[in-house]
Amino acid sequence: MKKAADAARTAGAERIADRLSTGELKALRTAVRDGIKATTARASKTECKHNALFKRLYNRWDDYLRWVHDLRLPFDNNPAEQTIRMAKLRIKVSGSLRTLLGAQDFAAIRTYLATADRHSENMLDVLDQAMRGRPWTPTTT
Repeated sequence: MKKAADAARTAGAERIADRLSTGELKALRTAVRDGIKATTARASKTECKHNALFKRLYNRWDDYLRWVHDLRLPFDNNPAEQTIRMAKLRIKVSGSLRTLLGAQDFAAIRTYLATADRHSENMLDVLDQAMRGRPWTPTTT
């Protein structure tokens, strides 16, 4: 489905071909139901986690597959994860962010730079502008 969504986006289509998505979604729904049945006993910790995952997929089907019907949405949330990755790395390397104020400052700067990067702005230029009292702000569309 991801490949089909990517191909549809590339082709400028607004949606995935119904014949493709219907068959794939039906097969996925069957696999989720089979997964629930196979892990119902929850004999191990792993089966318990898998059962919970299958139930979430089944109960929140539309939420998990919203990207199939709305091609404006990404398949995953990697950009959001990448935004916090640096903070997690800093905690891992130094052991912590020493103060709440320091953590808030770090988060504000990282958020500002991530937003600038998503708008194809040069991060060094954006920092320079901010330090000179003329901070860059994104334009709304």
